[in-house]
Amino acid sequence: MSSPTLAPVFAALADDTRWQILAELGRCDLSASALATRLPVTRQAIAKHLALLADAGLVEPVRAGREIRYRALGARLSETARALEALGAEWDRRLAVITRLAEERS
Repeated sequence: MSSPTLAPVFAALADDTRWQILAELGRCDLSASALATRLPVTRQAIAKHLALLADAGLVEPVRAGREIRYRALGARLSETARALEALGAEWDRRLAVITRLAEERS
């Protein structure tokens, strides 16, 4: 996953309400109306948050009869976690090189 594709994910995750929405959707699929009863924001605000989460690939709408429910997409979060792990490993490698060079000069 490259940096440009991570940007929408990080932007989506940068809001506490969206984290709460993802936590709720991690338990079960819910409609915007159901989410609005669980969170201290309006249904309209929930809908906007869901649209941003969907654009980032973190949730998807699923039709259930006449209702649209949203489902969290764990694969996108896992993909993001793997990218962060790879970035962390690269920084660990660089730090080890710097530490080794510093020790050689001591």
